[in-house]
Amino acid sequence: MNTNTMSYKVKQYLMFAGVTTFVFGAVVIVPFIYGLYLTFTSWDGISKTKPFVGFGNYVETFHDVAFWQALGRTFIYSIIAVVLVNVVAFILAYLVTSGVKGQNFFRAGFFIPNLIGGIVLGYIWKFVFNRAFVALGEATSIGFLSTSWLATTNGAMLCMIIVSVWQYAGYMMLIYVAGFMSVSSDVLEAAMIDGCTHIQSVVLISIPLMVSSFVQCIFLSITRCFMVYDVNLSLTNGEPFGSSVMGAMHVYNQAFTYKNYGTGQAEALILFIVCAVVGVLQVNIGKKAEVAA
Repeated sequence: MNTNTMSYKVKQYLMFAGVTTFVFGAVVIVPFIYGLYLTFTSWDGISKTKPFVGFGNYVETFHDVAFWQALGRTFIYSIIAVVLVNVVAFILAYLVTSGVKGQNFFRAGFFIPNLIGGIVLGYIWKFVFNRAFVALGEATSIGFLSTSWLATTNGAMLCMIIVSVWQYAGYMMLIYVAGFMSVSSDVLEAAMIDGCTHIQSVVLISIPLMVSSFVQCIFLSITRCFMVYDVNLSLTNGEPFGSSVMGAMHVYNQAFTYKNYGTGQAEALILFIVCAVVGVLQVNIGKKAEVAA
């Protein structure tokens, strides 16, 4: 490749993607590198000096029991929420592509919760769990509704899962809708002619041909659930007794509440690595299943 061709390609790249590249580097790459540097310091977020402590923050992280408990809760919450989100989203996608009357209206309606910000969503559901359900329980004498679920350790986790499913299912539904619509009607008709029932055609034909949709939805669900913070903050704020503190909230508290920026950044890096490893493994396994299908 000669110099003129190289120069032309560089100019072309800068013209179409230069601004995007600069913004990406400024808001993603530079902060990431700076955050990586902070993991080796004991900066408190206020002082001008940033004392170098080497791997001291990582050692402290591995001895931070609260962090690993929060990470464990994040795993449990993510596994349950990811499964339920995708099951509900798949069922909704199946219903709104089955020719039901007003299916476009239902698609829009199921997607709306995803447009509501996590902070607002948390406060709305906090009112529902603390006031609406309790009032309903007292009026109908239903025991499990008579007290707020947010007041118990298991109940707070259940509330987090319910809100996450309600928020994310509509978005994932659209991806599954696209997957259903990508399946050729000729293939489905041929399966019907061969004697397949409607359910069999979905299980044996549609689902194997929609593996790419499953890969995308599961990956998006995992990353969103692993990094959940806004709903965690507004819905439970880590209560009761810190039993619903997720990984992202613990990292935020470590850095911005307790002013341990170095340790908080080290824990954030570990949380990112764990999420990235889980996400990459899931995508690789899904891609192999897609090829096999």
